[in-house]
Parts: sequence; C-alpha cells; structure tokens
Amino acid sequence: MADSGNIKVPRMGGPKVGGMQRFYHEKPKNAKGTLWRLLKIYGTQGPQIALAVVLTLIGVGVTLTFPYLIGEAVDTFHVETQTVDAELLFLILSLLAAAYLMDWLITTAKGYLMAVVSQNLVKTMRQSMFSKLQKLPLKFYDTHSHGDTMSRLTNDIDNISSSIAQTTTELASSILTVLGSFVMMLILSPILTLAALITVPLIGILTKVIAKRGRKYFSGQQRTLGELNGIIEESIFGFKMVKAFNQEEHTAQQFREVNEELRMYSTKAQIWSGFLMPLMNVINNLSFACVACLGGVLSVWGMIGVGTIASFITYSRQFGRPLNNIAGMFNSIQSSLAGAERVFAVMDEAEETPDLPDAQEVGEVKGDVEFQDVCFSYDGIKPVLDHISFHIAPGSVVALVGETGAGKTTIVNLLTRFYDTDSGEIRIDGKSVRNLKRDDLRKCFSVVLQDTSLFTGTIADNIRYADPSATDEEVRHAAVLANADPFIMRLPKGYDTIVTGNSDNLSTGERQLLSISRAFLCKAPILILDEATSSVDTRTEKQIQTAMLTLMKGRTSFLIAHRLSTIRDADLIMVVGNGTIMEQGTHAELMAQKGSYYKMVISQMGMGLNGQEEKSELEPA
Repeated sequence: MADSGNIKVPRMGGPKVGGMQRFYHEKPKNAKGTLWRLLKIYGTQGPQIALAVVLTLIGVGVTLTFPYLIGEAVDTFHVETQTVDAELLFLILSLLAAAYLMDWLITTAKGYLMAVVSQNLVKTMRQSMFSKLQKLPLKFYDTHSHGDTMSRLTNDIDNISSSIAQTTTELASSILTVLGSFVMMLILSPILTLAALITVPLIGILTKVIAKRGRKYFSGQQRTLGELNGIIEESIFGFKMVKAFNQEEHTAQQFREVNEELRMYSTKAQIWSGFLMPLMNVINNLSFACVACLGGVLSVWGMIGVGTIASFITYSRQFGRPLNNIAGMFNSIQSSLAGAERVFAVMDEAEETPDLPDAQEVGEVKGDVEFQDVCFSYDGIKPVLDHISFHIAPGSVVALVGETGAGKTTIVNLLTRFYDTDSGEIRIDGKSVRNLKRDDLRKCFSVVLQDTSLFTGTIADNIRYADPSATDEEVRHAAVLANADPFIMRLPKGYDTIVTGNSDNLSTGERQLLSISRAFLCKAPILILDEATSSVDTRTEKQIQTAMLTLMKGRTSFLIAHRLSTIRDADLIMVVGNGTIMEQGTHAELMAQKGSYYKMVISQMGMGLNGQEEKSELEPA
C-alpha cells in the first residue's frame, strides 16, 4: 500500500457535522446554573445529606470551642503572682482533648457518609445519562464523537464524584466556621475584628479574578480530554485502516497535537488555580500581623487581656483557614463544574419525538407500506428525499437501487422512525407511523445492516438478541436457515463461543451471517436487508438467498443491494436518485426502458451499451 505522503487526512476524535469534523474552543458556561443543578441532584440523597448537615453543625460548634479553651488555659497563668491554677488548667486541657477527639470522630463519620452519598450520586448520574443516550435520536450519534461521549460518561462524572466526596461537607463546614469565628471575634473584640476584616475585600477580588480565568482553562481541559479519548477510540477501532494506509505517524501526530493542547489547558488551569493558595496565605499573614500588632497595643494600654488576645488570634486563624481550604478546593471544584457542564449538555439534548398521547398499538401487521409526498433533509437545507410517493402491497419484495447518497437507506430509516419526515406521511396498513407507539412499531421490522453489530457474549446470545425468549432449538434453527450453523459448529465451543463487539475472532462474513440469523429468529412481518449479503462469498450468498426466499414468503421485504443476483427477482425495483423515485418496475420492465437501471445493470455485467465488454462496476453502496 502506497504511503499517502502529504495528503491531508481527517482528524479523528472531534464532533462530526455533515460528515466533517469540527473543532472549537468552548466558552465558559454558567457555573452558578451548573452548581444549582448539581445541588438539586444532591437533594435526592435527603436523609444522608441531613445527617451530614447535623454532623457538620456539631463539628463546627466543637471547632469553635478550641480558641476559647486555649484562651482560658492561658488565663490560668497569673503573671502578677507567678502562679497557675493547676486544677482549672487540667480541666480545660481535658475538655480540649475531648473536643479534639470528638472533632476527629465527626470528621471520620462525615468522610464515610459523604463517600456513600457521592458514589450514590455518581451511580444515579451515570444511570440517568446512559438512559438518556438510549432515548437520543440517531442524529446525535451522527454528529458527536463516540470517544467524547464515552469520556463524558466516565471521566467527567468521575471528576464530579471526587469533587463531591472531597469538598461538599468541607465547603459547608468552612462557611459555617467563617461565620462562627466572625461572631466570636465580634464578641471578644470589635476593634480587632475590624482589623481582621481589612483583607476580606482583597480575598473577594482575588477569588473572582482567578475563578474567571481558571474556569476557561478547566473547560478546555475537559473538552480536549474528550477529544483525546475520541482519537484513541477511533484509532483502535480502525487500526487496520491505519496500518493499511501507512497512517501510523499521522495518527500519532494527531494524538501529539491534541495531547499537547490538553497539556497546555491543564497546565494553565493548574497554574491559575495554584495562584490562589499562596496569595491567600500572604493575605492571611497580613491579617495576622495587623491583629497581633493592634492586640499588643491594646494589651499594653490595658484594654484587653492576654488570654483574650490568644483566643482572638486563634479565631482569626480559624477565620482565615476555611478561606484557604476553599482556595485549595478551587482546583477540583472548577474541574467538576466543567465536567458537569459537559454531562448536562448531553442531558439537555432533544430526545426522539415522544409518542402522541393517543398513540395506537400496531396490532397484527399485514405489511402494506405507503409513502405519501414525503420530504426529508438531514440538515434542514439540502433535501435527501423530495416529495416521493409509492405504495407497496403486503408480501412484496422491493429492491432499492441508486447511487451513493441517493436516499435508499434514508427511506428505511424513515419507515422505522429512526428519523421523522419533514413533511408528508408514511403509512403501514393504512395507519400513519406517527400515530403508532414507537416501540410497538419497531417490532414490525427485522433489520440486517451492512455494518454488523455484535455484543459481548456467546454466539447464541447474539442471535437471541432479536428474541430474548427464544429457546436454544429456535436459535439453532435460525442459524441453520441462515447457513451460519456449519461455521458455528466448527468453533471451539460452538454456540457457547464468546464473541465481542469489535474483536476480529470472526470474519466479516461470519459476523454478517449471525446478523442474518437474528433476522430469521425475529419473524417480523417487514424485512429490511441493507446490503445484507455484501460481505459473504458468492457460494454462501447463493445459499443465503435460497434461505431468504423462505424467510421472505408472506413478508414485505425491502432490499438495498447492488448485486444483480440479489435484486433481479424482486417484485418491484425502485431507482432512487436526485431525491425522487426516478424509475420503478420489474427487472424486465426497467431493462426494456433502457434508462438508469439498464445502464447500471449493463455496467455491472461488464458490457458496454454497444454490447462490448468493459471493465466498470455497478455504483457501490
């Protein structure tokens, strides 16, 4: 395989719009709104939160006794008489030791409780987001990197978990300690309190400036982390293509670029958040110096006792320490808010159009399908289907052919309501699909796609995915009909062989045979085969086609295929192109018209229009 040289290769990992990936720098979101949403989710853990609040209040009350007891202990020393009240000192020291022990017990209990609460919250958020992902339309997955979505579900929610466990009660405790210390300082000395408050405006300004700068970088850090996960996921999944086209260095360069971008954002986020703690210490030391100097002057003038000064200085330290703690928590708070914004962005995505309040059940389906003046566009600008209409009788076999992007798969996506029409109506047995319950509607279809999807589990589990209640005999019968039984029985454990979604322990053709087996097991009245035999050899294809004749009896079948052997016996062939049904009829009728279908067939057969052989192929899917 030739090296691509300087050819520009699409960059992996970013959100995709219209087939192209776009990259952008997120602006800082509404941190207050995000925090409020987190608190509302937090409220679901009512009893545990209430207990944590009670413990926090008790802990703050115990903490506020430390400076007072220290001041009382100092006052047991009488300088004038050079004596000490030993009994009172022993009592105060005992109370102080008991207070410290109680503080340790409360802190330990709070830590355990908040670990339980935070993990319950994370479990709830993960379940909510995963449930949300099941309800989102295909458009979301077509326009978002899978790796980035996985990063939101794992890394971002983990950030929220660690932040909650570390900071929630600490933040509440810090706020209460600040308020309690302020009240005690006022009681001890209003003059010294004014001196201690000189630095508070500096703290407010400093926090606001750094928070504004830091939030931007933490948001960028989470975004680029998701982008990096996207590159990893896509490069591993498509590693064969990376190797086949000699793109290892290019992929590595993409990784280096995004990794460097992540390093830049993370470094700046850490630097800006790191500024806060040292500057807060400087401000607190300035406050301590002011209080100490003024307290010394007041003591000399006889306006305040030494024990009171000792208590006040400790309270002032206690007043400043929570502010330092908040500064220390700044890093994780900013990171968790950035992660929460990304999680909530997914939670706010529009879901599939809900069923109408009076939606009907499908009932017994015959398979009559009608499109009436249907229009559809993926982007709202360029129409893919433009006023198309057709009617399919029950039990008919319909083949859809046309060029790439003509709208063949779009027709079946609209029929199954993976997307809704922009205008017009689609009817099954005379009932509009919009008036039917979506879950009930999709039971009408058995689908085999060109891109097979297997899930981690046994071969039998993957076939049974179409009908979880199917017995082992029914599973094997379906595999026999799809001609999958011979290769399954050659596997080490037969139907109990473990397979995974993206592994290569099965060939592409074998994986497709398993998908076809699902279709046999499903027994739905409408069958959709989107290039279902494109990955099997000619001999296997003939065997499958023989089995499919049995499968399609009495069922309305839509075939999207380009092999003449697959489509020529269809009851109706529709040539899709330019947003319309260009031609329709049987194979013989369309060949007689010598239009677009005729040209495709002649091209596939390797014959020119003048009867001479030529080396061209039918337009690929």
